[in-house]
Amino acid sequence: MKNKKNAKINDLIFRELIKRGYHLEGNTRVWNLADSKLWYITPSQAQAFLDLERSKEYQKDVIQKEIDLIEKNIDEIIDGIRDKPVNIIDIGCGDGKKAVIFLSYLKNTNKLRYCPIDISSYMVEKAIEKMSKMNIKEIIKLQWNISDFENLENITPLLRFGEYKNNFILLLGNTLGNFEIHELLYEIRSSMTDGDFLLIGNGLDNRNPEEITKAYKNEQIDEWLVKILTQIGLDKKDLIYDVRFKNSRIEEYYSLLRDVEISFLGKTVKFNKGDQIITAVSYKYDSDDLRGVLKMYFDDVKMYISKDKLYALALCRK
Repeated sequence: MKNKKNAKINDLIFRELIKRGYHLEGNTRVWNLADSKLWYITPSQAQAFLDLERSKEYQKDVIQKEIDLIEKNIDEIIDGIRDKPVNIIDIGCGDGKKAVIFLSYLKNTNKLRYCPIDISSYMVEKAIEKMSKMNIKEIIKLQWNISDFENLENITPLLRFGEYKNNFILLLGNTLGNFEIHELLYEIRSSMTDGDFLLIGNGLDNRNPEEITKAYKNEQIDEWLVKILTQIGLDKKDLIYDVRFKNSRIEEYYSLLRDVEISFLGKTVKFNKGDQIITAVSYKYDSDDLRGVLKMYFDDVKMYISKDKLYALALCRK
């Protein structure tokens, strides 16, 4: 089948597809488009993710586990910044719902400056809208709000003016698991100064692949991630969504149900029936592995683990 609806093709995603190509796993061609920069390109994609977060399954498996850990340990988590002017830097802010918890606890005792950072302008606008209703002293709006995390070294010095010398960085909602852990931790640590805090929320690997993948076999995840592929000219009816646990990570991928040919930007891509396209990965670590990696970057690391041992908060101080 040849695709002729090129007007709907997103050139950024198509260029990534061409650049990355495919590799062979046995006789299967595997294309890898697992890059969080591609998840929220359009408002439709960003809203689909927010809808996913509100789903019963995602609330149970990720959101509520994290919120319960935060609320149970909030006094200890915020002890190091209590009664100080502080910048709350919300990395991968989404609509800001996690940061609200901290700001609610701190707004009567601390002078607060909130800085949401996300690759999606839609998400940043949602977070700013939410925080504007909380009477926070200052909400930072600058060109780097809409940014990937490689710009943190440029952003954090801009926030250290006036009374606000301390940064409390939030990296919640499994965001760490979407990146190569050493690259991301290096970027974040380089942006911090002595006395700054980083709070990480991430799922743990319980070494039961069936249980781990179950939470990701979700129609709303499918509805969100398939938007990446429809933006390169594929049709949802030609794709089937699946999840596997491989190489200590969740892989969310689509298989082609028939041959498809797409022409765009003077190039032609031929997908074969059975080809697989990975659209998202999420790395999982057991608590010892996660603690060990964090200790490579931070001397002071405190871990808070859910009762079922499937989710962890890590409070790191530089």
